[in-house]
Order: sequence, then structure tokens, then C-alpha cells
Amino acid sequence: MNILDENILESQRQLLIRWRIPFRQIGYEIGQKGMDDEEILPLLLTLRQPTFFTMDGDFFKPRLRHARYGLVHLDVDDVEAAFFIRRLLHHREFNTHARRMGVVLKISAAGIDVWRLHSEQMERLNWPD
Repeated sequence: MNILDENILESQRQLLIRWRIPFRQIGYEIGQKGMDDEEILPLLLTLRQPTFFTMDGDFFKPRLRHARYGLVHLDVDDVEAAFFIRRLLHHREFNTHARRMGVVLKISAAGIDVWRLHSEQMERLNWPD
């Protein structure tokens, strides 16, 4: 299940709908508007294999890794969020829910920074050509 933070713009939400990428967004289909960051992680634990997409860099911390969810910090312009969400969902390393569990990611135009569960070092992946 793809979960969008409420900080994802409406225009990006509409692109994801047009591209038929399923999601629920905080404050719309799930949770409440204005949820604190500390309330989001417990919410994710109640869901089946959620991947949480946010513009908030506070979620890119290795201590937040958990086997039952994936976290994705979108380090891109607000108007590029949907493009990079779709790009990540098609990346061979992260193209299934199971492959996104236990990771904390930062995605940018330059590539993907990955903190994997039980790994002490951050990994850098490039976007495929």
C-alpha cells in the first residue's frame, strides 16, 4: 500500500491517479489532517506493507527502519514528486511491496540513498538509464 504524506501537492496526487498508481493520502483517505510525525509511524504499523512517501527529510533516518514498512523521503521539487514516486515504483530494486519493506530511502534526481534493515552503511543506487 502506497501512503502519501499530506505535504504532497494536489497536482501530484492527480498525476498519480491519472497514471493509475494506487495510494492513500494522510488527511484524505487515511489518518487525519495535521498528524504529527510521531503519529505516522504507529499508523503505518497497522497497515499491510505500507510504503510512506513524504517531502519531509526528518523521515530519512536509519533509526526509523522497520521490517513492516518502508519510508521514502522525496528530495525533489514539489512538482516532481509524482514523477519520482512512479520512477521508484518501477525501479527493479523496489518494484514490489516486499522489496520496499525495511528500507529508508532518499530519492533525488542524482539517485537513491538507501538505509537497509540490519545494515550499518548507507548504499547509493543510480537510476537506470
